[in-house]
Amino acid sequence: MARIRPFRPEDEAALSSVCVRTADAGADATGILTDDEIWPEVFLRPYLARHPDDAFVVDADGEPVGYLVCAPDTRSFEHWFSTSWWPERGARWAPDAGSGDPRAERTAGILRYAAARRAGAEPYGDTYPAHLHIDLLPQAQGQGWGRRLIEALIETLRVRGILGVHLVADAANTSALAFYDRLGFVRLPSHEGVQAFGMSLGGPEGSGPR
Repeated sequence: MARIRPFRPEDEAALSSVCVRTADAGADATGILTDDEIWPEVFLRPYLARHPDDAFVVDADGEPVGYLVCAPDTRSFEHWFSTSWWPERGARWAPDAGSGDPRAERTAGILRYAAARRAGAEPYGDTYPAHLHIDLLPQAQGQGWGRRLIEALIETLRVRGILGVHLVADAANTSALAFYDRLGFVRLPSHEGVQAFGMSLGGPEGSGPR
């Protein structure tokens, strides 16, 4: 039987696998970068390290099959990411987009993104100060776990007085875009290739998932 529970440190390896297996617009990204470890080093492990109490796991009979991680204050998180987390870890990989290898080109793009992360870089981060990442393996999709993960997070954020949350999805992941629309997230101006969403958690419109 599946359930949602808090993150435990021993989950990290399993969640890293989930991260890689869902990183290509929701599909398995194994082997599309020069090193699969880049995905969790950018999109999962910094959140587990900085905010382990804001991480939730979908556990199916002892096996993690999905998760949600969150930074409750995007500005401070991105400052920490750019000054403390990424400099040492990013040094493991050198961008190399000139080889003509599609794997190297895509890797270079992810590394450029990680190196460019800065506090205040996203204009919606002040209106919606928290941000999240959510990933579910195929066997956990279509069963309401994504909604339940977000509801659990929203309850936690509201208790702490955090007034909004945002996320960024790959524009090619049409099922995810429709999912966030159904939950009541608002589409925000976005960079090419991605779609940002925001949800207010305060005021009359801050009703959360519907």
